[in-house]
Amino acid sequence: MRSPLNHLPCVPRIRTAAAAVVLVSFLLLGSEALPAEDGITAPGAKVQTLAEEFKFTEGPAADAEGNVFFTDQPNDRILCWGVDGKLSTFMQPCGRSNGLCFDAKGNLWACADEKNELWCIDPSDKSKTVVVKEYGGKLLNAPNDLWIRPDGGVYFSDPFYKRQYWNRGPQEQDGQCVYYLGADRKKLVRVADDLQQPNGLIGTPDGKILYIADIRAKKTYAYNVQPNGTLAGKRLFCELGSDGMTIDRQGNVYLTGRGVTVFDPSGKQIEQIDVDARWTANVCFGGKDGQTLFITASQGLYSLRMQVKGAGSQ
Repeated sequence: MRSPLNHLPCVPRIRTAAAAVVLVSFLLLGSEALPAEDGITAPGAKVQTLAEEFKFTEGPAADAEGNVFFTDQPNDRILCWGVDGKLSTFMQPCGRSNGLCFDAKGNLWACADEKNELWCIDPSDKSKTVVVKEYGGKLLNAPNDLWIRPDGGVYFSDPFYKRQYWNRGPQEQDGQCVYYLGADRKKLVRVADDLQQPNGLIGTPDGKILYIADIRAKKTYAYNVQPNGTLAGKRLFCELGSDGMTIDRQGNVYLTGRGVTVFDPSGKQIEQIDVDARWTANVCFGGKDGQTLFITASQGLYSLRMQVKGAGSQ
């Protein structure tokens, strides 16, 4: 189904911190302990094309109501697929935003690739705050993907992909790393510096495990999240890298690239979702009941009904 593009902003409701705590508790207590009998996709469900009028789609993230925001990076815009099935432009220009994520207060965080910054956007008036723009006195390579843990701390990957719209030199940082910014926003810390090219990342709803995909090495690792934000206990999760990632309430981890490949918490592959596109960039759960998988792939936005529900903004 191809939908007309209108320009009525899709604005999420601002959640209170108390509401966020309730939501996290619900996710943890209400998590399905066992996988669905017939797999994770809804019986008879097929990947649906929602819209295709883009240059390259990325960074899907759902707000509290299930509206899905995503980026069309070459066209420098953030769009919204509403729970009413309508497509709208949320922000243009948007700093060439890539990965997106909502925090517990309903703010939209964006990896603003144009000037290598990390933004926090207030959806009510679309005002932005540049939260991070450098590390060690130098520009970041280009924040790519991010995950916000339950207490508000932010992890983001910073790989290097040369952009034609940059008017500057080569790679800024001395490595392609993963960073952590505490909830107080006071200090940016490198927490992973031994990966070839970190890209997609996602954490468990309880905030205890962080998955990071090393897309160049074609591997994904799991880490134990420490209270101070550092990572420990690095271990191989699966022999596959990923562009973007999401997780469901059963703890299954969704990786992207050639379609969507799903692994259970032990690292065993349990599903392969094929997408009719050259490259599948990213994925998230959304919709009114949080039980639709939204997929950004090349020039399109796609969806698939599931038997499982998502476990957060992504």
